[in-house]
Amino acid sequence: MTNPEIEKKLENRRIVLGITGGIAAYKSCYLIRELIKREATVQVIMTRSAQRFITSLTLETLSRNPVVTDMFDDPGAFGPRHIEIAQSPDLMVVAPATYNIMGKVANGIADDFLSTAISASCCPIFFAPAMNNFMFKNPIMQENLAKLKRHYRLIMPESGDLACGYSGEGRMAEPETICQMIDQFFHPNPIWADKTVLVTAGPTREKIDPVRFISNFSSGKMGFALAQASERRGARTILISGPVHLPTPDRVRRIQVQTAEEMREAVLRELPNVDVAIKSAAVSDYQPSHYASQKIKKGNQEQIELALKKTPDILSEISEKKSDRTIVVGFALETDSEIEHARQKMIKKNLDMIVINNPNIEGAGFQVDTNLVTLMSRNHQIESLPLLTKRKVAEKILNRIESIFLDKDRGI
Repeated sequence: MTNPEIEKKLENRRIVLGITGGIAAYKSCYLIRELIKREATVQVIMTRSAQRFITSLTLETLSRNPVVTDMFDDPGAFGPRHIEIAQSPDLMVVAPATYNIMGKVANGIADDFLSTAISASCCPIFFAPAMNNFMFKNPIMQENLAKLKRHYRLIMPESGDLACGYSGEGRMAEPETICQMIDQFFHPNPIWADKTVLVTAGPTREKIDPVRFISNFSSGKMGFALAQASERRGARTILISGPVHLPTPDRVRRIQVQTAEEMREAVLRELPNVDVAIKSAAVSDYQPSHYASQKIKKGNQEQIELALKKTPDILSEISEKKSDRTIVVGFALETDSEIEHARQKMIKKNLDMIVINNPNIEGAGFQVDTNLVTLMSRNHQIESLPLLTKRKVAEKILNRIESIFLDKDRGI
């Protein structure tokens, strides 16, 4: 049965799908099926290497169109086919996009049908990278990604088990995720179109002396996933981040900070123009009462005392100074009586919504790609989510925020 929510979303849209040589090429079958469900017209271009992983006959059957496999495979055609195909689509997506094709395009190399069609195309082009995690982290790959981001849209890979036996970032995004991004490109959500979303992410560092600091284990992955999801929905997105080693999501304005005070200043500076403030950063609760301008020597003493004072309560200040239209979302990291403590925090800090998680539960702590959370709204509606990737958790959080917007519009 066809899902009415996706039926005809891409009707009359012509999409060129470029498939390159990686094990993730099998996912292209599912991607084509999802696009056809939405009534898109799909034209497939395969590289020579892609044909080692999947046959053109399979893709022709699924796409209901002839598959292009070579620059010169149709001697009866009149005119340059790569120009004709490149100029006709509404959108092109390369999935999987290997290290090789991305390196070619980033450096202006066009030596087969797919790379030549990309170079001749004027339509929007999406790349869905798929490769080994070490290849993805290769400095040259990262330089090429930075180049490609200036001209194309990237559907970043997921983390998890890879076909090569390793585990890490490099697994191609699922076909459903790719289709959702294409849907959102053609049909921006009107709820987010004129909205500005501010997300805080990562830890802060509170200096003890020139070489030491107080911090925590936050990786920033949840906040970065929220910023990416917000941008994909069409919102202007500001990401205020503590020190983390994560790339800035496409078309997101990033403000880099170190300390809790720096984060506070950045948040309050942006707050007057913000419609949604999502406070996912793990801000240090305390900072040294005194900063030692010189390194504290180890000396002979067995113990030293470090006096601490509270850092600014940024979330409380946001709630006090926000406009009536601004939705404020907080996070509660609790290790016991999670629901009750989170409810008290939501009331005390006047939040519209709070996201609760327990770092002691496997898969829900710092430094991992998954999270196990419970969502609580101002009306105390509670929704406990299963273990999901942080990207999927981000989508669930934004779905709940959409509901809050709709309730406000209805005066609820």
